[in-house]
Parts: sequence; structure tokens; C-alpha cells
Amino acid sequence: MSGFQSSHGQNISKTEDPMDLFETIRKTIVPVHKEGYPFVAAFFVASLVLGWIWDPLFWVGLVLTLWCAYFFRDPERVTPQDDDLVISPADGRVSSVQMSIPPEELNLGHEPMLRITVFMNVFNCHVNRAPVRGRVTAIAYKEGQFLNAELDKASVDNERNGLVIDSKNGQIGVVQIAGLVARRIICWTNPNEPLDAGERFGLIRFGSRLDVFLPAGFEPRVSLGQTAIAGETVIAEFGSTKGPTISRRS
Repeated sequence: MSGFQSSHGQNISKTEDPMDLFETIRKTIVPVHKEGYPFVAAFFVASLVLGWIWDPLFWVGLVLTLWCAYFFRDPERVTPQDDDLVISPADGRVSSVQMSIPPEELNLGHEPMLRITVFMNVFNCHVNRAPVRGRVTAIAYKEGQFLNAELDKASVDNERNGLVIDSKNGQIGVVQIAGLVARRIICWTNPNEPLDAGERFGLIRFGSRLDVFLPAGFEPRVSLGQTAIAGETVIAEFGSTKGPTISRRS
């Protein structure tokens, strides 16, 4: 390996270790979740067919294939392990922080609870993660419409799948809500199964939102418009005396 000496007499390498370069590439490329394999394959086959009809269409199809792979990406996340913290269940934008009555099918009562909503667009990672550590005590699926998931009434009118997690600080509701484009909600966990904070539990295809319902004692730690990262961003905290989070836009 060639190099040169610095003014301090140190030998400085001109080239990088090939293994370091390989490790950088490996960490940059995000794996695709297995749920996306059929879609990526279908997009690629369609690209070949379109290219056979007219060459430029192949490149259009290839771009869409790459977008599909990007949509179904499933990156590793580093999750804070603290039972008093609530972690974002989805990548996206915090679109609501307010008191709201939880869906009836969750059986969490008729009193308003703190609801934090994360809206996912078609460019966000759509793998959903558990916001807290606990045991799944109920799963309730409800058919519905496919309104724009950003609308407040989407939490009542849209197709959804809700989980109730029995945590150290009470029962927490997590609701996967289909959106205008989404047509499939997937949930991999089952009743009575344990979940760790940050553990993958489901996925929603092509745009949607996640609602988290929290009992008394939790304070929000995010603000409207903030970008949340599933499995990493703290969205609420239990028993804190700091009060609500204050943010500013710059």
C-alpha cells in the first residue's frame, strides 16, 4: 500500500482498505422486507415487458421498480430500552397530538386519551414497530373506508387494525389505519404474545398512519410537524414533571 509522510513524520495511506469500503457499502444498502419481494419482482417483470414494447418504457419501469424496493425497505433501528418511554411506531410526520376517545373495538373506555398520530407517505418506511414493551392482550380488525389518512375522521371511518398492549404503565392502544392508497394492513403478532419496544409487528402498504393512545400519566415529547423515526424517536414519556414539549420551526 503506497503512502506519504506528513510534516510530523507520520505515514498516511493514499488508499482505503477494501474491507472498509465493502463495510460502508453494506451498511448503506438497506435490505428489503420479504413482504415486498413479490411486488419488486412484479415491477421488474413489467419493466421487461414494457421495454419489449418500447425501449424507453423499460427505464421508466426500472425507476418504479427501484422505488418499490425503496418503499419496502426494512432498516435496522436502535431503540431506547426504558419502560417509561413511548417510541414512534412508524416513520413519518407527527400529524396530531391531542386528546381523543379511542376506537370502541379496543375496549379502552369512553374517556379521552392522549393520541399521537404519525402519518406515513409513500416515501416513508412502512414497517411498524411496537411503541412500548409489554404483552398484546387484544387485536381488533375493523373494515372501513379508504379516506385520506390525514383526515381526523379517518381514525373512525377508515379500515384499521388495533392492538392493545399491556405495559408497565397501563394499557396502550396502537392502531394501524389504511389510507387513500393503502389497501392492505398486515399484522404479524398475535394475542398474548410479548413485544419489546421497537420490535416489528406489522406493515401497511402504500401510505397510511399509526395512532397511539396513551393513558393518564404520559406527556408528549414530540410536536406537530416533527419527523419521527420508527423504533428510535421518543414520542411520549410517563411520569415526567417537565410538562409538554415546546418546539420552534426554523
